[in-house]
Amino acid sequence: MQHFWVVGTDTDVGKTFVTTLLMRNLQKQGLHVTPYKPVQTGEVHDGEQSYYYDTAMYEKYSLQLLDRENLNGYSFKEAASPHFAAQLEGQQINTQRLLSQMQQLQQKWDVVICEGAGGLFVPLDSYGETTLLDVIVQSKLPVVVVTRTTLGTINHTLLTLEALSKRKIEVLGIVFNGDTGSGMEQDNIKTILRHHPLPFATLPKLKHISHIMDLAITDTSLFERLSKHETSIN
Repeated sequence: MQHFWVVGTDTDVGKTFVTTLLMRNLQKQGLHVTPYKPVQTGEVHDGEQSYYYDTAMYEKYSLQLLDRENLNGYSFKEAASPHFAAQLEGQQINTQRLLSQMQQLQQKWDVVICEGAGGLFVPLDSYGETTLLDVIVQSKLPVVVVTRTTLGTINHTLLTLEALSKRKIEVLGIVFNGDTGSGMEQDNIKTILRHHPLPFATLPKLKHISHIMDLAITDTSLFERLSKHETSIN
């Protein structure tokens, strides 16, 4: 099996939802699967409890016991771009540490799903010298792109795919998330696929996140690609 990234065209497009869904569906195939969030921001306070949404989602919906200590590289309290959230806490993100963690996880798990933060060009340092995209390039892992179906998605998705193509990053497929079935959304999907005829999955807009337990992605061309794709990465 292939380890891979789940990246988004923007923030709040559903990367964590898709990462969790892919994790569950691959686990159902009998694979030992872990998600990994290199950098997460935005501590959530619920009464006396505090947690981070991304890793909490992984643990809540995983069908296997996950190693909590290795689900995440950095966590910052402020809901902001990683570079700024780190700066507020007097820290710097060490990308080599992240890459080392990813390599170690790949030795232990059948599939490691690395979830990005925001869009591709989110900066990881205050000088803007290193972005999430730079880490993806160095990891040498392919990606699954998560995008919206609503107005604006054509431009955002095509720009994201162009950036990945220029850096010779393999795109395993696209997930169109939050579809309500409108004519405009269907045309948006068709237009994007006309430019980039990739394996894909279309996910409906859910009324509640718990419906993820009933949602399957296994009958899609994207999941077929993920299931059959083999890695040659050391």
